[in-house]
Amino acid sequence: MLILGSGPAGYTAAIYAARAGLNPVMYQGGQPGGQLTITNDVENYPGYPEGVMGPEMMVDFQKQAERFGTDNRYGLATSVDFSKYPLSVTIDEKHEILAKSVIISTGASAKWLGLPSEERLNGKGVSACAVCDGFFFRGQEVAVVGGGDTAAEEATYLAKLCKKVYLLVRRDELRASNIMQQRVFKTPNLEVLWNTETDEVLGDEEVQAVRVFNNKTGEKKEIPIGGFFVAIGHQPNTEIFKDYLDLDENGYIKTVPGSTVTNVEGVFASGDAQDHIYRQAVTAAGTGCMAALDAERFLSAKELEAV
Repeated sequence: MLILGSGPAGYTAAIYAARAGLNPVMYQGGQPGGQLTITNDVENYPGYPEGVMGPEMMVDFQKQAERFGTDNRYGLATSVDFSKYPLSVTIDEKHEILAKSVIISTGASAKWLGLPSEERLNGKGVSACAVCDGFFFRGQEVAVVGGGDTAAEEATYLAKLCKKVYLLVRRDELRASNIMQQRVFKTPNLEVLWNTETDEVLGDEEVQAVRVFNNKTGEKKEIPIGGFFVAIGHQPNTEIFKDYLDLDENGYIKTVPGSTVTNVEGVFASGDAQDHIYRQAVTAAGTGCMAALDAERFLSAKELEAV
């Protein structure tokens, strides 16, 4: 069994697979530990009553997977050939791995504005997940960037926790669905700033304000805030699979409902590479468990066929 990616989904799949005696090999990918390695405090994962730092949590996952015999390797899957069996995966453009089953847990990457200050303050008030981090900003004033359903959902969620939410929209209308727009407009402590783009996130050790400009008039102003949430979408890390796997219009891997089974026999998808709705560590871990169990059943059936 080959596991691609090492976030909560990949490590959970490895734990289950190793305990089942399937000798999983895991390649950690371009960001070992996944998005949690750039997350400071994690307070909503069961089993950590005092909370835990994201990188520390991923070290715990890794130790548990390795305890049961997971072969954990550095390397990035750069191409695949799922047209024949065994399945072929090329690592770092030079090492071909043949596998009887593949679990994809390559995750998704948040889209960012590309500001140096945004990168510098990531985890220090800048976030791409309101559900993950909104609790830390309760009672404060925050800003959300975006105009689609994700931004509208994040803004209305934060409005339940925060004193004031500014929704920064670069156009003069929202792209969000009608029902989400109505929720935005009916939320009293949520203010929409139209034709507004971010010039800079301000603060030394943590976010203190955001400087924005009106793209119609050029006018600039600073808004004091404690949290800055970027909600302009995510990009699933699935490009190398597009010639073989069924993807949706946004690049997420399609799976048979209620399972992690893909359209290619022996290939299973878990975590944020196939989940564009929840995108939480705990749900990713859950689908990692599912993928390992689905793969185990597949391999057992293969063995019976060979007898």
